[in-house]
Amino acid sequence: MAVARDFSHYVKDLGSGVSHIDLAVEGVSCAGCMMKIERGLSAIPEVTLARVNLTDRRLAVEWKRGTLDPAQLVDRVAALGYKAYPFEPVRAELTEVEQSRFLLRCLGVAAFATMNVMMLSIPVWSGNATDMLPEQRDFFHWLSALIALPAVAYAGQPFFRSALAALRTRSVNMDVPISIGVVLALGMSVVETIHHAEHAYFDAAIMLLTFLLVGRYLDQSMRRRTRAVAGNLAALKAETATKFVSPTEISEVPVAAIAAGDMVLLRPGERCAVDGTVVDGRSDIDQSLITGETRHVAAEAGTAVYAGTMNISGTLRIRVGAAAEGTLLSEISRLLENALQGRSRYVQLADRASRLYAPVVHVTALLTVLGWVALGANWHDAIVTGIAVLIITCPCALGLAIPTVQTIVAGALFRAGVLLNSGDAVERVAEVDTVVFDKTGTLTLPELDVVNADAVPADVLKTAGRLALASHHPVAAAVARASKETSPLEGAVEEPGQGVRGIAGGVEFRLGKPSFCGADLIANELLATDPEISVVAFAKGNERFVFAVRQQLRPDAAATIGALIRRGIAVEILSGDRAPAVQHAAMALGVPAWRAGLDPADKIAHIEALKKQGRKVMMVGDGMNDAPALASASVSMSPVSATHLSQAAADMIFLGNNLAPVLTAVDFSRKALRLMRENLVLAIGYNALAVPIAIAGYATPLIAAAAMSGSSILVMLNSLRARRVKPEGK
Repeated sequence: MAVARDFSHYVKDLGSGVSHIDLAVEGVSCAGCMMKIERGLSAIPEVTLARVNLTDRRLAVEWKRGTLDPAQLVDRVAALGYKAYPFEPVRAELTEVEQSRFLLRCLGVAAFATMNVMMLSIPVWSGNATDMLPEQRDFFHWLSALIALPAVAYAGQPFFRSALAALRTRSVNMDVPISIGVVLALGMSVVETIHHAEHAYFDAAIMLLTFLLVGRYLDQSMRRRTRAVAGNLAALKAETATKFVSPTEISEVPVAAIAAGDMVLLRPGERCAVDGTVVDGRSDIDQSLITGETRHVAAEAGTAVYAGTMNISGTLRIRVGAAAEGTLLSEISRLLENALQGRSRYVQLADRASRLYAPVVHVTALLTVLGWVALGANWHDAIVTGIAVLIITCPCALGLAIPTVQTIVAGALFRAGVLLNSGDAVERVAEVDTVVFDKTGTLTLPELDVVNADAVPADVLKTAGRLALASHHPVAAAVARASKETSPLEGAVEEPGQGVRGIAGGVEFRLGKPSFCGADLIANELLATDPEISVVAFAKGNERFVFAVRQQLRPDAAATIGALIRRGIAVEILSGDRAPAVQHAAMALGVPAWRAGLDPADKIAHIEALKKQGRKVMMVGDGMNDAPALASASVSMSPVSATHLSQAAADMIFLGNNLAPVLTAVDFSRKALRLMRENLVLAIGYNALAVPIAIAGYATPLIAAAAMSGSSILVMLNSLRARRVKPEGK
């Protein structure tokens, strides 16, 4: 009886007629496996995307809604030689832990056997040069076989299983030549021992497995450490929240049952489950995840709070802005996943090379055997040389050259407050020679501040703040924050494009444009003293007051821009703001090239002009009007406070109030690109040197095993250098 499989629960509707499912795939161990699965699924006409994330063995598939049963995708993956099932984080983590333990057990068995076989090989090597009796040599060889054969049978399982799965689907991966080389070395050694030969290669086979298992275990450990960042983010997500079901009644409900506009209660010591705004209460919040600032910040009416942040002291009542998958925490998790599964041009190059290498390895080994026989060598010596070639040419180092760097640098950038939204962003940032900044919200902090609050009478500021609470305008929000009021003025009415007005005690109050409040003269006088400020007027009967509002420059903007310039990067400012305000910011930051009053088309035109000059341009912006320019630039970056449209267009997102992550992205990317190139040179250079030596017969299987494994470990150790960069001047 056929068992029906219903995977509809795991399918997500992405809109625009596209469905999505995440599948966990067992047996994926290299770039060749990834390419095989992606090509196999992409061959299905209805599939629009197939992407394997080697870090957590997750396969993301998208297809035209209603055209496929997800079970067909699972069957297709099975036909390619891999087991797939719906991805569930908890199950995936348990599977990964078990796989890691299994690799460690295999490594332990292989290492123990290697030490013992090498100890037995030493007397044979010395005895062959002296007077060891053939019976004694045979005894040592049989002891080596007794240790090596069962050890290889157990420790070689990660490679043998993968190779058999590939061969069953009439294809090859990097584990096929490894498995053939090990089996041939063991088989030749048994034959040699039976015929009382001087040499056997049990030590080569078991040493090869030991080194390969060291490399595979290190690679998995690096990926797990990077994936742990995403796991830590997932741990920050609260599963439930305390919701107000009536003004006086609360109930603990799943986060999925909370919608925008609901009211939730956040007690001391609880982790916030939603994005929202504080309506009532005062507390300290640990929001280091968002701002990068370890000090707790004060939360009161009007303060934005985010999912994953910790409430420290007081009780807060919060109006929900987003919950579940719509929160900033979920967006950060998504960006991190994109970073780990992205594919750069260097990765694609290594993938293609690795895919070609497996058949080339087999052909090279076969031609070596036939060539030696044709030159008069006996079959025994020719096969031994062929085994050495088969082992020494394995493309493991090439397969690890790029993914290891990409994985490590993605985790390092996240820890530094930078999230990748594109797989090849690192390479494009590394080539940047010009950085173009938007001013408002990018070089400046996103929130406005009232800079002349001390010059306004306290009662006036208090009344203006109550009126401001009735408006959604960001300038009004600045007045409300400055006043620290929590109760809006009753009966206040907002007039779109003008401001907000209300009546209290028979007196009319207005807050908004100077013309709306009859305060043009005072506003113009204030603007003349400081061209960078914006103004909002307040009218109280016949009295007129004007608040000066501005966005403060990010605290480290000048230092960051100075460091970029010292690295040989040209810096410009393109802004839609007024010329005096842009000029003031440019002078404060030491930026000689700036343009003001630009619309999105103007920004695009300027960026395109720079690109025609051969410049590699990075655009850093946050507003909705910056999205076209972000998409036009060679690479782009947005602060986490940016609009969703800008974040979607940007290749990188940076957290916090500092601008330093822009510099960090440049430094890490330059180092990562250098390491990628070094790894490719190491991998290709190793083969260029080692293969002719093996073909010429100067490398025994033991030497070949040590050389091939050593090259893979060298590549991984070099990749580990991507974890940090030296501070400037050191």
